[in-house]
Amino acid sequence: MNDIPTAAPPPAAGTPEQLLRLPATLARVGLGRSAWLDLVKAGRAPQPVKIGRASAWLASEVAAWIAERVRDSRQRRA
Repeated sequence: MNDIPTAAPPPAAGTPEQLLRLPATLARVGLGRSAWLDLVKAGRAPQPVKIGRASAWLASEVAAWIAERVRDSRQRRA
């Protein structure tokens, strides 16, 4: 459950990778700022990409993280 993919799958052919700033990332994962940043700091969520002083997350890595949470949740119920 704590294993974060080190490399995101490549985006579909012809689709550029998308960067998500913190508010967009929080909207996708459904967590608050502190909870999300605590997971990132602990290495349990994808690390951001630094763009100057700003931070952004790769949409594909966020999607993979969400999919892993869903998979883990469903396996526990089975």
